[in-house]
Amino acid sequence: MKNVCVYCSASNGLDKSYHLDAQKMGELLAENGYNLVYGGSDYGLMGEVAKAVKGGGGKVLGVMPKKLYEFVKHEGGNCDDFILTEEMRERKAKMDNNADAVIALAGGFGTLEEISEILDHKIIGYNTKPVIFLNTNGFYDKLFEFFEHIINENFARQSVRELYYLAQTPEEVIEYLKNYTPNEAPKSVEDIYVNK
Repeated sequence: MKNVCVYCSASNGLDKSYHLDAQKMGELLAENGYNLVYGGSDYGLMGEVAKAVKGGGGKVLGVMPKKLYEFVKHEGGNCDDFILTEEMRERKAKMDNNADAVIALAGGFGTLEEISEILDHKIIGYNTKPVIFLNTNGFYDKLFEFFEHIINENFARQSVRELYYLAQTPEEVIEYLKNYTPNEAPKSVEDIYVNK
């Protein structure tokens, strides 16, 4: 496991604690020999984690759709490699194909959509990557309550809980990555869906 995709906000003006955790996450990724795959922005938490990985000697791959790049043409300053895609779906595919693991830091609707797709792919068996949420300031508490609601209402199997991990600190993320054992891919439709 070498390349870690980080999904997170490119928004400025967030509470300082989110920026500090993004910076620490980047520092620890580089310190432990991981490279970064991310959305290519120099803003917000994206910029923090990329700058920290780059500063720590890690390699950084940024991937951005052309429409976003047209708004902020100076993006990608922390990148060793930078890929422009035609649209968002291609961007996600490029990030996925270049990553061995996925971490969601705090983020908005884009982050939620990206990590949800990766998790859904893992449930079906398209990947066995670690899927980790960094819960800065309890940011993902409500989402995980909703995950429990999904499972308890039989919209997902109980075993889905084993496919993602909620870390409270960047250090905990690294420990999980180091000790990760890939899940077994589903062998039948019964391994994916709840059957009564």
